[in-house]
Order: sequence, then structure tokens, then C-alpha cells
Amino acid sequence: MTVTFLGTGTSTGVPMIACPCNVCHSPDPMDKRLRSSILLQTEDTSIVIDTTPDFRTQMLRIGLTSLNAVVFTHPHKDHIAGLDDVRAFNFFMHAPMHVYANAMTEETLKREFAYAFADKRYPGVPEIILHTIDDRPFDVRELTFIPIQVWHYKMPVYGFRIGDFTYITDANRIEEAEREKIRGSKVLVLNALRRESHISHFTLAEAIHLADELGVEQAYFTHISHQLGLHAEVSAELPPGRALAYDGLQIAL
Repeated sequence: MTVTFLGTGTSTGVPMIACPCNVCHSPDPMDKRLRSSILLQTEDTSIVIDTTPDFRTQMLRIGLTSLNAVVFTHPHKDHIAGLDDVRAFNFFMHAPMHVYANAMTEETLKREFAYAFADKRYPGVPEIILHTIDDRPFDVRELTFIPIQVWHYKMPVYGFRIGDFTYITDANRIEEAEREKIRGSKVLVLNALRRESHISHFTLAEAIHLADELGVEQAYFTHISHQLGLHAEVSAELPPGRALAYDGLQIAL
């Protein structure tokens, strides 16, 4: 399996376009962060976790022509807003898109994209088959997903373990029983919004501590705000086995 980081940024704390901060105007491509999502690929399957507002740009940027499924972590706008653009894959693949989400996220999808789920649908709207997930493992084609419930302030959010890889975004607390699902992962992706404390996201120090506590060999940090600082400067401070993810990063597992 190959993991591609489609985006590693966040809507949280994103400044206006006129912001003078050094991250927003950095020439380093690793500081150019679209909203956070990943692509999982095997020889026969492509799956996206979350369709951000940047979904179309992310797909065009990597030239993806085949997508079999979308798996959602939670219903916040910065993780679902791009769902409408799966219609391009409907057209080219002549097939509906399989979408996996918990009941809370399904409710939001049906409200935000009501035209795609109407009894009488306008021609050309996204064709979607919804699959309701809960805390039980589920299969998407040949890949098995183990849901990991984390807390995003008071909202339950799903992370996922797929083999030796675990992906968690939008979290600031993980209960011990769910942490046990992460142990043994070779690669952990975890949100690290900024250095300062935040009501619903791990800080960089908290993310490092959690990865150390779980004994993970390699951790990558995502959902990064401009407030964290420049990629090169932050990377130079990180201990071995801990790294900032960046848009376009690929990991072979």
C-alpha cells in the first residue's frame, strides 16, 4: 500500500490572503498546505480519506483518474466540502462512488448535499452509495479499516488503522482502550496544529509525547496551522522518527 498526503493543512487559524506571516509567503513548497486528507493506493484500489474543500485541486495536482471509495473521519466542513466533485469519477469510471461514514456524518452529508440523495435527482449530480460504519472493522475492497474513536473536543471522530498504518486527524484526546488499537503501528499520522494549547487539537508537543508513549517507530504530523511555523525550522527541532508531513509526501507500506 502507498499513502499519499493530499493535504496537510487546516482551516483552523488560517489567516486572510493578505497575511504578512513568513509561512504564508514562504517559497518552500513544503509550506504550501491544502486541507488535510490522504490517498491510499494498492495495485487495484484507490481510497481517499476525507474530501476537503481542496479535493478537486488535490485530484488534479496528482492526476488521479480512478477512485473507488471515500472514507470520512467526521462531518466538519473542512473534511466533507469537496464531496460534490466525486461526480468526475462517476463520469470516467461509469460507476457510483462508495462512501463510508458513521451515522452522524451521514446525516450531515444528506443535509449538505441533499440534491445527491433526493428521490428525484437532477441529471449529473454525484452518484453515491452510502455505507454506514461504526466502531467495528470494515472492508473497502481488499483493505480492512479498524476505526479508532478519538475526541475532537466533545465530538467523536474516527481515526483508522489499516494494517501497520494509523491515520488520526482532528483530535485532542484518545481514551486508553482506543490507544491499544494504535499500538504496534509502524507508521502513525497524527494532527499537530500548533505549539500553543488548543481546545480541540493536539499541540506539537502533545503529538510527539503520544507517539513516544505508544512506541511508534515513525510518526508524521499533519493538520498543521501556519501558527506552527516554517516546515524547515520545525523539522530541524524534531527527534528521530518524528517528522512533519507535507503535501505530496508518499509512504510505501
